[in-house]
Amino acid sequence: MEPFSYMLNTRLPASYTEKLLDFMHYRFLIQQQQRFGNIAKTSSETGSILSYNVLGIGGQTLLLFEVKASIPLEVKITSLVDHVSDTFMEEAKQDVVIAIQLFEEEVKRNTLFFAWRDGEKIVPEATNRGEKSLQRIFLETQVMLFILYSVLGIGLFTYIQAFFPSMVWMVPLVLVGSQLLFVVFSPEIIERAADWHITRENPTIHILKYILPIGGITYTKEQLMQIKKAIFEEILSKNQDIDCESASRIFGKYGITCQPDSLSSMKVNIYDLVKNTAGRFGFPMPRIIVSNTMMPNAAASGPSPNRGLVLVTTGLLVKLDEAEIESVLGHEFGHLRGRDPLWLYGITSAEFLFRFYVLLPFFPFVYNPFLFLIYIWVSMGVIFFIAKFFEARSDLVSAIEIGKPKVLARALEKIGFQRLLYERAPSFRLRQWIGFDAHPPIYFRVRRLEKLTVPVNIKHPLVQSIRDVVSGFIATI
Repeated sequence: MEPFSYMLNTRLPASYTEKLLDFMHYRFLIQQQQRFGNIAKTSSETGSILSYNVLGIGGQTLLLFEVKASIPLEVKITSLVDHVSDTFMEEAKQDVVIAIQLFEEEVKRNTLFFAWRDGEKIVPEATNRGEKSLQRIFLETQVMLFILYSVLGIGLFTYIQAFFPSMVWMVPLVLVGSQLLFVVFSPEIIERAADWHITRENPTIHILKYILPIGGITYTKEQLMQIKKAIFEEILSKNQDIDCESASRIFGKYGITCQPDSLSSMKVNIYDLVKNTAGRFGFPMPRIIVSNTMMPNAAASGPSPNRGLVLVTTGLLVKLDEAEIESVLGHEFGHLRGRDPLWLYGITSAEFLFRFYVLLPFFPFVYNPFLFLIYIWVSMGVIFFIAKFFEARSDLVSAIEIGKPKVLARALEKIGFQRLLYERAPSFRLRQWIGFDAHPPIYFRVRRLEKLTVPVNIKHPLVQSIRDVVSGFIATI
């Protein structure tokens, strides 16, 4: 195989590429000497190069990787044997992505992040939380909502049976009916918990990043809010660009010496990104909300495209470029097109009604505490496995409509890099397949997207996704 090169984008400043190579060398490659060998860093006029061999089973040297300290990073791969499997090559390339993301996470701990929206309240960034509790319950396929209702049903049934036994038969119908109302009106519920609402008149989120020296000064939340407020009032409110000259007046009050290479700012027109994606799907414009959390995520809610809502976190805007964000949005629009919340509502409601109207009167022995726990565990496992069909279908729908399956694969690698690393272990892969997670394993989703050719021509994405998910699971057993 002839050597080939490719480029990897990173949001790191150019001055950090040397530190990145050192991190890869000493904190990633050397820590896994059973997989990597001949690790060396050399310097030249065009930039430093980190080289290493990737080893196969038994320590055989299969690949030579060379990573050049540049923006974007240049990666050169040379095969040292006649044939390397696609799976081995894919995992070797993912090692570079994982190492970059691990380094970016370390840099993030020493970075000031600020996000604003013109004319709206200043909201502090959350760095160690996911979506708010309401958002976790009501977003996407809404499996969490169904589990909540299942637990609520057990408690309510026990109470009604003890005090109003003649009314027991009504409990499942009441719960299923109220659950449907929550599914239908979930966009309105989620909107109430939003940090910002994006509109055509005010479509932009401002983001500022400043990387502090590692091991330098730390700041309290109150100080960060003061810095953020000052930047907003003295710079953004006057429609001025954020650069070191303008920011240093504020940073200097807090002992920060502004280094131009460590400061980056951007304006993200979220409205246009969502509008362009909706146009590709032929959908009306959904409502858009932003959660100011550094957890990178996007999600969709609503019973149909006409009543859809899209959520984006500021962490996603920081981690991904616009093409990657668009592909992720395509995945979320796939949920809206498939009306996935309604499908999951139907499946979970059927299980709920079956449990109370069939198991209870005809097979009461199942309600033995031990057997009942087994039944709940199995039934929930089946529902989560079915939910994986819809997640896999949304990946295909994004690939079909957006037309960039490999871009979506890169986005998934960046968002799920930690899981991707853990999934190298077969036991962890199996837990991901049978665990209570609506998403298939990251390695499976990335590998599947990488194999697609553009334009993607799949007539029945759900049928294909069912086949792929079942095949992926069987291959892991």
